[in-house]
Amino acid sequence: MLGRGGRWLAGALAGAIVVLIGPSAPSGARYGRPLPAGAAGHVVPNRVLTWNLCNPCGEGNADRAAQIAAYAPQVVALQEACTADVAKIRDYLEGLYGLAYHVAYGPVLRNRSRCGGLPWSAGGYGQAVLSAAPLTDPVTVEYPDGGSEDRGYLAVTTTVGGRPVRVFNTHLAQRRQEDVRAAQTRVLAAAVARQDRAVVLGDFNAVPDAPELAAVRSVATDAEPRCGSAGDCVPTTDWQLTFDYVFLRGPVPLGHRVVPTPYSDHHLVYADLGAG
Repeated sequence: MLGRGGRWLAGALAGAIVVLIGPSAPSGARYGRPLPAGAAGHVVPNRVLTWNLCNPCGEGNADRAAQIAAYAPQVVALQEACTADVAKIRDYLEGLYGLAYHVAYGPVLRNRSRCGGLPWSAGGYGQAVLSAAPLTDPVTVEYPDGGSEDRGYLAVTTTVGGRPVRVFNTHLAQRRQEDVRAAQTRVLAAAVARQDRAVVLGDFNAVPDAPELAAVRSVATDAEPRCGSAGDCVPTTDWQLTFDYVFLRGPVPLGHRVVPTPYSDHHLVYADLGAG
């Protein structure tokens, strides 16, 4: 048996271990940061969400996980996502909030300036899809011309609202590369057109009336009915532009919301879907 001094030393050591590993090791209970009033307590089975995480922006993954957990979507499409950060976000979502997600990555580039890593082993950077239901048939496609940075889309099959659907997650060329984006959306639209039911999520780097979105709009509809090619669109970025979209082929929109966040220069965008 331990004496008084031994018990004190053991307690001190245990406390030090908790201090050292606590924040980076989710406990499995709902001990995460307080969520806002009205936050979803469980995964919303017909909700899809898209979010450009903004890398490198130096934001904490616990904060990112809390933002996602507040809305608890069935499917999450992330752009500018480091694979190591996505893994940590998944851990926090499950360990702190009880929200378990499957994951698929791609296209993933190696980018040390954004995601760290050793000079000869840079961190993975690109897109990811999280889904509360299993993911099948993942396909990653790089656009023939990525513009100033290689870009592409990730497609997976999963379940939204109890029905199978093909989910596309894309990130188009940035800034003044309209012709490049137009070519990219033609590739994307051709893939979407082959599906009976599809949800297309991502950062398109194009405002609603941009001509380069015409190809996608020809095969899918905007989840925000007021936000057509020249409609009343809520900005999805800190610079008051709408770049982030949920497009639907088959499912119908039941609700759409843009949520400003301090943890990225892009807002969270989510939609609740009907069967269609």
